[in-house]
Amino acid sequence: MSDQKKQADHFRALHVAGNPLVLFNVWDAGSAKAVTSAGAKAIATGSWSVANANGFADGERIPLSLAIDNLRRIVGATELPVTIDLESGYGDIAETIRLAMEAGAVGCNIEDSFPANGSLRDIGEQCDRIRHARQSADFFLNVRTDVFFQSPADQHVESMVDQALERARAYADAGADGLFAPGLVDLAWIARLAAESPLPLNVMVSKDTPPLRALAEAGVARVSHGPGPYLLAMKALEDAARAAMG
Repeated sequence: MSDQKKQADHFRALHVAGNPLVLFNVWDAGSAKAVTSAGAKAIATGSWSVANANGFADGERIPLSLAIDNLRRIVGATELPVTIDLESGYGDIAETIRLAMEAGAVGCNIEDSFPANGSLRDIGEQCDRIRHARQSADFFLNVRTDVFFQSPADQHVESMVDQALERARAYADAGADGLFAPGLVDLAWIARLAAESPLPLNVMVSKDTPPLRALAEAGVARVSHGPGPYLLAMKALEDAARAAMG
């Protein structure tokens, strides 16, 4: 068994409902080393952070070759399993995932919205993309649904949970391994999605997200921090630079 397969199996086993895997998202080899030293169980990139750290906007603006080179350096900086945010897949999703696997990743996030405007893809189209991406059982496909990004959190309604569950069931049948539902912050709806989804649920931390203990009790299996760590680091850097310059 290869080291990458061992890492992939280990990473899959870390997704336990009620005992969520916490991913404090990184953007380069240095941040990966810092998060590894903090006691992380796995490393995840965040596309927004990686793009901004390299002078690009999010939305597949950073060249795929640069994102993969960055991934390769991150993999080389840690012994932990690494998953990469591949946004919407950069066109040929199977080829993009092949490149990520060659660089050492054991999983990825794939969005079900269009990078140009954030609108949702047709469920059937996204399922075709998942089946096309499903080349290896040793790679964790965490499929992101942007149902809850279609409107602000204070405008969410429970029918959106129904939409997310419909997608979760279809994505599971197509070969997805996890469901990522960023933007959802209502604890009761998080608990319902976790309970009824056939896929382990991943939520993203924001200022309105319930605390980790509550998310665990709701059955969440994975908690991501998205761009938060990068923004925190850049704010600390700016504050320190301002203080140094008087």
